[in-house]
Amino acid sequence: MPDPARLTWNPFTLHLRNPFGLSYGVTDTRRVFLLRLADDAGWGEAAIPPYYGVSDEDMIALWQRAAIKTEPFPDDPAQIAAWIERGAGPAPARAALDLALHDRIAKQSGLPLWRLLDLPEPCSMLTSFTVAIAAPDEMARLATEAAAYPILKIKLGSDDDVARLAAVRLARPDARLRVDANAGWSPEEGVARVRALERFDLELVEQPTAKDDFAGMGHVQAHTDLPVYADESVRTLADVDALAAAGVRGVNLKLMKVGGLGPGLAILRRAREHGMSVMLGCMIETSLGTTAAFHLAGLADLVDLDAPLLTSDDPFEGVQFSARGEMILPPGRPGIGALPR
Repeated sequence: MPDPARLTWNPFTLHLRNPFGLSYGVTDTRRVFLLRLADDAGWGEAAIPPYYGVSDEDMIALWQRAAIKTEPFPDDPAQIAAWIERGAGPAPARAALDLALHDRIAKQSGLPLWRLLDLPEPCSMLTSFTVAIAAPDEMARLATEAAAYPILKIKLGSDDDVARLAAVRLARPDARLRVDANAGWSPEEGVARVRALERFDLELVEQPTAKDDFAGMGHVQAHTDLPVYADESVRTLADVDALAAAGVRGVNLKLMKVGGLGPGLAILRRAREHGMSVMLGCMIETSLGTTAAFHLAGLADLVDLDAPLLTSDDPFEGVQFSARGEMILPPGRPGIGALPR
């Protein structure tokens, strides 16, 4: 008989240390779902911002179907996608199941996730630290508060991006700056904005145009020497192919957006086949999700996994951060390596 108790899920509200402003709006909390296999055999997480339009009802429907399955949990990572029924529910709901099942198999094997998946061991890497959209003086204050972090990701997409970035650069002349418009510009506007911002010594520009406007993103890339990274646009292998064809030079891979580790690895490898750079990113999520993503860091160029640094009530203890944002996996832990506090 199916046993619904073998798989349970609960919402959890994360509180941000500072209000988090994007081109979509401002929030000071984010709700995630934590998914648990019986006896803590595996943990997963679903974290998706409200502007993605994913309903709780659709995610819960997938978990309800999974909870009453009669098939045993898979014992091989290669079987996970078929067990979940890839495409049968929203990406973050699939990601939660994918993470929990990977966590279970790796724990049973006594292996850290990266070793289970035969990946390079993740070495220490610096994460960028996010400064959200606010008034220029407030963004300067936040950048100053983050003086320990050498890499800042600056959220833009407002009516006064130049003034905002100028204030940040004045406050942090030492910082490596990356800017993220969160799909806030049209293609022509993106070209003009990037040209106006280049003088602030940037490393990259992320998601300048709408998520489905691959040609527009390529248009921006064609008019700047800065690498353009796609974020919201990266959901499937076909998206990576289309972005590469448009000339976009990098992707920001988020497990919640693509459906978990299995699809994430496939996307990462496809991007590499196209000669694209790969950044590992995150939503506002717990250390469970960011630790899972960091297991892929041996194949990535950049990491933007700062969510645990931005929240005040992380319910998991996972990937470790130095005072300057260097990330390292906790040694000796099997599975994902994130433990409930």
